[in-house]
Amino acid sequence: MSEDLSQNDIPANNDEKLHNVTSLDGLYENWFLDYASYVILDRAVPHINDGLKPVQRRILHSLKEMDDGRFNKAANVIGNTMKYHPHGDASIGDAMVQIGQKNLLIDCQGNWGDPVTGDSAAAPRYIEARLSKFALDVVFNADTTVWQASYDGRNKEPITLPVKFPLLLAQGAEGIAVGLATKILPHNFIELIDASIAVLKGERPNLMPDFPTGGMADASLYNEGQRGGKIRVRAKIVERDKKTLAITEIPFSTTTGSLIDSVISANDKGKIKIKKIEDNTAQNVEIIIHLAPGISPDVTIDALYAFTDCEVSISPNTCVIQDDKPRFMSVNDMLSESTFFTKDLLKQELEIRLKELMEKIFFSSLLKIFIQEGMYKHPDYEGSGNFETVLEVLNRLFEPFFPQFYREILPEDYKKLIDKPMSSITRFDVKKADELMKTLENEIKQVKHHLKHLTEYTIAWFEKLREKYGKDRGRKTELRTFDKVEAAQVALANVKLYVNKVDGFIGSGLKKDSSVELVGDCSDIDEIIVFRADGRCLITKVQDKVFVGKDIIHVAVFKKNDERTVYNMIYKDGESGISYIKRFSVVGVTRDKEYDLTKGTKGTRVLYFSANPNGEAEVVNVQLKPHSKLKKLQFDEDFATLAIKGRGSMGNIITKYPVKKIILKSKGVSTLAGRKIWYDEILKRLNADGRGKYLGEFDGDDRILNVLSNGVYELTSFDLNNHFDDKMILIEKYDPKKVYSVIHLDGKSKNYMVKRFMFENIVLGKQVSIISDEPGSKLVLIANAAPLVSVVQLKGKDQTPETIEVNLAELIDVKGMKAMGNRLSQFPVKSVQLIAENETAEVEEAAGRDESEMGLDEEADMDEPTEPIDQLSETEPEQLKSTEEPKITANSPEETPAEVKPDVVQPLANEPAKQEEPPKEVHKKVDFEITNPDDIEIDDKGQLGLF
Repeated sequence: MSEDLSQNDIPANNDEKLHNVTSLDGLYENWFLDYASYVILDRAVPHINDGLKPVQRRILHSLKEMDDGRFNKAANVIGNTMKYHPHGDASIGDAMVQIGQKNLLIDCQGNWGDPVTGDSAAAPRYIEARLSKFALDVVFNADTTVWQASYDGRNKEPITLPVKFPLLLAQGAEGIAVGLATKILPHNFIELIDASIAVLKGERPNLMPDFPTGGMADASLYNEGQRGGKIRVRAKIVERDKKTLAITEIPFSTTTGSLIDSVISANDKGKIKIKKIEDNTAQNVEIIIHLAPGISPDVTIDALYAFTDCEVSISPNTCVIQDDKPRFMSVNDMLSESTFFTKDLLKQELEIRLKELMEKIFFSSLLKIFIQEGMYKHPDYEGSGNFETVLEVLNRLFEPFFPQFYREILPEDYKKLIDKPMSSITRFDVKKADELMKTLENEIKQVKHHLKHLTEYTIAWFEKLREKYGKDRGRKTELRTFDKVEAAQVALANVKLYVNKVDGFIGSGLKKDSSVELVGDCSDIDEIIVFRADGRCLITKVQDKVFVGKDIIHVAVFKKNDERTVYNMIYKDGESGISYIKRFSVVGVTRDKEYDLTKGTKGTRVLYFSANPNGEAEVVNVQLKPHSKLKKLQFDEDFATLAIKGRGSMGNIITKYPVKKIILKSKGVSTLAGRKIWYDEILKRLNADGRGKYLGEFDGDDRILNVLSNGVYELTSFDLNNHFDDKMILIEKYDPKKVYSVIHLDGKSKNYMVKRFMFENIVLGKQVSIISDEPGSKLVLIANAAPLVSVVQLKGKDQTPETIEVNLAELIDVKGMKAMGNRLSQFPVKSVQLIAENETAEVEEAAGRDESEMGLDEEADMDEPTEPIDQLSETEPEQLKSTEEPKITANSPEETPAEVKPDVVQPLANEPAKQEEPPKEVHKKVDFEITNPDDIEIDDKGQLGLF
């Protein structure tokens, strides 16, 4: 309820009014800074010394306070922690569950949830906890802890705990504060200890994250965990068979539930095609994906990485509290800080222990002298009833012994002597006291030695920690480099593409009528290339409906950086009327930008066009319009005679006369060489970029042979999407005539067997074993036809080792692939090692092929100077046309009459220089003999002349 102000309530002047006003901007500025500082320092960001946030530190302190070796109800721990943490039980309970799930500091009992499946923990009244032995050894020491008053002043809590281990890097941390955030990834327990030892030895560590959920990680851009870094994490996907995939490990920061949801979502959007998905996760992750019929498992694996949570990208951001300020630093620097902090804590503990030992030996010596010298029954001592008099007497009696003590004797020390009961004095054993002091002296020497060699002592501490707690804490996440999955290459063709060539529309939503044609299936993220009759092309994204220009002559899905798709085109220039012919590829372009494939003049029209996915070159028949100068009105043109150039090339003149029509005479074959394939051992993928092991040129039905360590082999295609097993030990181009030598251990007879055979041509993807199926059988060695091996065999009753060299080709002939083979040795075999692979036979065979390919005649005179002949030009020099000079004949195609085609395939003067591969050697047959090779000279254009 408001009341009207009277005139008297209004200030008399503005100065008085302004004097009573408080500025709000300063208040808000201070409040915001106070709040931001509080959230950063006391809520969200961990401290570098112990790696804990305040709530975590208070939970551990409370557990230590309640520790009696037995489990405590989580609800009781939460209640006790509320004495130190003023933010309610919910935040404490959540933080406690997170610590427990990391399986390092807390022993858990009951249902604590599962971070892998995303299941939450049971209520705090149903679960129990206690400190782990690791936490008791590493986290707590009241003597080295710095204390502060709790928020209400009734209790004391640690500012930081004296953690002697890089706990923050082991557990990881994540928090959002005001104006900044932190995200520190977990690292491997053993690797952290090894890295700390390396730091103490003066080396700089190089830490990589390790996730409790396993999976695979590409940490090549980790950037030591600093801002701007990135790490890609993938699920581990196993191909059970051609219709089934199994996910056995999931990426960090995901759960089985969220991952399954992402797979279902991708299937609903048409990115992948699966029949069903099952979650069989129990103790270990197992998500089964059943593929739809006809779907490639290799392509589906890549699609799962591209469109689902099977691959996630994590951006670390290592921010910690140091000296009451947030600080951004690398994980390697954090480890160094933690290591030196541990070293300092160990030094403090040694110094405290040394002081304790010195005090023990000090008082033992004091007591021994007090009893041995009979001071306890001195008349002045016994007759004195005043404490001050006793002190004066004892001080006088001990004065001769002062030099023996490391410090001054204080009144408190005399008080301890006085308080000793007479029964313990009379039972005092000097011998035992001397032995105790000797033990104390030895321990003092040891402590002083540790202080003097503090670095070595700290290294020993970490080694003991690794030995005691490192069991079953090996790396779970496999570090490897990933090949980038192009989403467009693995996306499922989930839409149909249509085109209206006359009106110039393309898209997946065109109304179906007589003018609309079906182009084919594509994915909704594909790019489409369009060629028009005016000689222009453009690339655009798949859309519902888009105008790309009238008179479309070709539409297709565009593959970026595809150098094997070649376009053959003949066009008439609108200005000169001259017709040009060209072959070109379209590799990299800007989306939605038009590119002119002709000279760009008005009225230019495309007369002939074809798209060839493997560089095919056809023969066309060109028919000319009647003309007075023409005797022949048609001729054939073979595209194979043209070089493949860039899209911007003008092309070669095919004719200056008007063209009536051009028809296809015969389809051509590919003019491209077989595709060169490499295998990248790091990425475990095929590539055509020259990375890794060269497998050879592949074409048509060529296959790849790969052999696994379990003695199984299979044949695969050379598709770059193929995945290969991590257990693969041999990969190469399959040659059905190539002989291989195998040493294997027969599980039944326990004998090492040798066999030589050729791999059978089996169905693609089928796995066949080349060793015995008996349990215990294993593949020992596989090599080329005639390898030399070193065998260590055990001879005699005393099993004396003897090393022999065996040529496997001399031991056994080539037999069938299923043959068991012959024994490697009549004696027990200890080890087998490959010395060398004898490839003599293969070299001789290759040499024979080279000679046949070169076309060398067996009767040819090898002394003949053939080198100048290899360099002969296609055009004969004038000197060689004379009947008096030797003639050179070549098998050249019949020449078309000049009047019919006077300008066929003549290069233009202003045409851009073409990027061509080096021409293959042409070996010409000669019918003359050069008597004096010195008379031959080659000019700078490659022309030959006789002088």
